[in-house]
Amino acid sequence: MSEQHAPGASGPVARALDEEECLRLIAPGGIGRVAYSGRYDLTVLPVNFRLYEGDIVFRTEEGSTMDEDLRSGIPDAAYEVAFQVDDFDADTEQGWSVLVHGPAYHVVDEQEREALSGAGVRPWAPGERRLFFRIKPHRVSGRWVRGAEGEGGDE
Repeated sequence: MSEQHAPGASGPVARALDEEECLRLIAPGGIGRVAYSGRYDLTVLPVNFRLYEGDIVFRTEEGSTMDEDLRSGIPDAAYEVAFQVDDFDADTEQGWSVLVHGPAYHVVDEQEREALSGAGVRPWAPGERRLFFRIKPHRVSGRWVRGAEGEGGDE
């Protein structure tokens, strides 16, 4: 993808990332943010996640605000969410951000839950985190940026 910056300037640079590159960047997992319209208006919550079989997988506590907000009451129904992950280095003034849109599903099938238990999704927050969610990416976009003072390659 082409880099964008002011004509004739060596200042800040931004470059769009394609879907494949975005998914490669988030594949190791880590901390991401789930955004959705909940009972208290727009909500953004951090979660530990992994990319598993092309889906974003995370855990939460049964009966939690997120569990209740994303529960439609209809079996196998989905709730549209956005999911954001980023990584920035303040010293080099560069980093990337990935945004994923797609439906979030409660994982209710016991075999699937067992498989996900072995996928390495380990929440940092205390408490029982037995409930799994899967986000199926429908739209994936991202950007790599470098500030005016940043130097070096792009990742």
